[in-house]
Amino acid sequence: MAYSDFSFDAVHREFGITLRDQPLFETIGDLIPSPWLREALQVGQSLPILSEKARSEFFVAPILIDCRERLGRRVEIFSGVRLDVEPQRGLMGECDFILARTASKLAVQAPLMMIVEAKKHDIEEATGQCAAQMLAASRYNERDAKPVPYVYGCITNVESWLFLKLQGSELQVHPQRFALNEVSKILGIIVQCLEDVDQQASHAA
Repeated sequence: MAYSDFSFDAVHREFGITLRDQPLFETIGDLIPSPWLREALQVGQSLPILSEKARSEFFVAPILIDCRERLGRRVEIFSGVRLDVEPQRGLMGECDFILARTASKLAVQAPLMMIVEAKKHDIEEATGQCAAQMLAASRYNERDAKPVPYVYGCITNVESWLFLKLQGSELQVHPQRFALNEVSKILGIIVQCLEDVDQQASHAA
């Protein structure tokens, strides 16, 4: 079993994770896309998007890169890397994107946020996969002596973006989804999530 095999029911049964609809923040700021990002998204919309890989390259990655630049490159983006934490319990496999507070580009350290691309555009179906990866990130941080009180996650099929927060055994789901044409909100909440958890990681260090 690996991350992609988890339904949310399986995560609930195996790890006792519960769901709760709750806004992650009282207010979410708008961040105007950089000229580079606007151009990248316009080019992406003109290309044939026939696979998850294409969505990842032409839409998700540019948005994450823009967020990284706004954070002064304090966070690294890892794409398609494995995070094997507890293989015997299924917390293993490749992750679409990991945003991490790390001192090296060669290895993942202190994962802060997991980004999951929904298979077949089904965001609900990907909730279990994202929850399992967030749990693995939390346990990875504890094992690496860099515990943080919570980890953020995001599930996207590019057209829609859903944000989550795992704190203890509770998975909080932001009730509002954001469409790609609300990219200023998407940038705002990703940066807000990363600044929040990075601050917590700094205090824990």
